[in-house]
Formats: sequence, C-alpha cells, structure tokens
Amino acid sequence: MTATAPELRVEGLEAGYYAGQSVLRGVDLRAAPGKLTVILGPNGAGKSTALRVLAGLLPPAAGRVLVDGHDITRVPAHGRARLGIAFLPQGRSVFAALTVHQNLELGGWILRRRRQDLDRALEAAYERYPKLRPLRDRPAGSLSGGQQRLVEIARMMIADPRLILIDEPSAGLAPNLTEEVYEELARLRVEGRTVLLVDQNVRAAVEVADYVFTLESGRNHLEGDRERFERELGALIRAWLRV
Repeated sequence: MTATAPELRVEGLEAGYYAGQSVLRGVDLRAAPGKLTVILGPNGAGKSTALRVLAGLLPPAAGRVLVDGHDITRVPAHGRARLGIAFLPQGRSVFAALTVHQNLELGGWILRRRRQDLDRALEAAYERYPKLRPLRDRPAGSLSGGQQRLVEIARMMIADPRLILIDEPSAGLAPNLTEEVYEELARLRVEGRTVLLVDQNVRAAVEVADYVFTLESGRNHLEGDRERFERELGALIRAWLRV
C-alpha cells in the first residue's frame, strides 16, 4: 500500500430505494484509519444498503459521507475508486464470459492509460493469489464458487485500495473457503488498510474486528470494541433471531 489509510465517517445517513420508504434512518458510523470495523444486525437492518451508499452506488436522501474530513457524498462510484476506495459486493460479481485475467484487468480500470503500472499490478495480484495464475485464461464463469470469490477479491485489490468495503464475503462458501476469506481479511487489517465489513457470519466477523457497530431497523443500535461483543454475542444473536 502506497498511502496512509484514511478515516471514514458517516453522519446522519438516510437512504432507501423508493421515495418515502427509508431503509437507513439517521445512521452514524466511523471506520478508524487502518482498522477493521464490522457492521452487524438482523436481516433488513440496512447493512448492505449502507455499503452501497458508501460505494457511491446509491445516493443518500440525507447525511454526509466523509473521508479524512472531505465530503464525498456526491462523488460517483468511479470517482471514489480514484480516491482509493474499493467495494466487494454481496453475491457473485465476476464477468462470467471473460477470462480470469480480463476480470483482473477490469479491476485496474483507473490504471488503463498507464499500461506498465497495470501490468505490474496484475503481476502483483498473481503473486498475492498464486492459485489464480494457472486459471488466468479460463472463463471466470467456469470456476467454482470459491475460485470466483478469489477472483473478485483479487480484482478489488488491483488498484491497491486504502479503504475497502466488503459485503457478505463468506456468503455461499464452504467452511474451509470461509476460513481462507477471513485469513485474507486479517491480512488486510495487518497491512493497515481501513476495512468496513458486513457479514452474516457474526462470530467470524467479530473475531477479526477492531470495532463493531450494530444496526436495527435502519438505526444505530449498539457499538463497541471486539471484547464487548465477544462477551455479549450469544444474547445478541438470540435477540436478532427472536429465540
């Protein structure tokens, strides 16, 4: 990573998909520089909606998104990529008909006019994720779910992002593959990148977190460091599941 990791701050965020139907209702969040922050909550709490707003894919109805104090609320998604912000969406997002290598090239869109820099970034991706090298010429859609997830992670990392937004990275993966994904999350944290994570794998997410926020019905609920949530996790999960 070539620059200092930034602070992400969200103030009074309101957003939804239909007029008059808010999903987020005045949410405040902070992702500390170089730390891994997790957003937890029951289904429908607004976790994924928050990440879509932060990635620039959904305009908020109110509130502000700040990176190192600079207001980026109206900066479009491609502009946020230039600011060193990357987003790993929920579900499969590979371009199935393109090869693995072509998928990775798309991750370096902002480097497309600097071919040498892009080539170096692609080679660095193969060194970081050596399992992808023998797959580089295969259509991404022909890979297993775990291999596709690795392509998505590698594509996200091509531009060497400083701030990473990750939505449900372990969804649909076998336990051994989930463990690999979380090893990569731990590496991002060690590298000092700012990471904001949403995952239904609550125990794994808390284990890797520095700080945790919970949302309920689109509003802030609880927040605190990992130790607090490790103590209260069982009761929290039971409350969300209504058991």
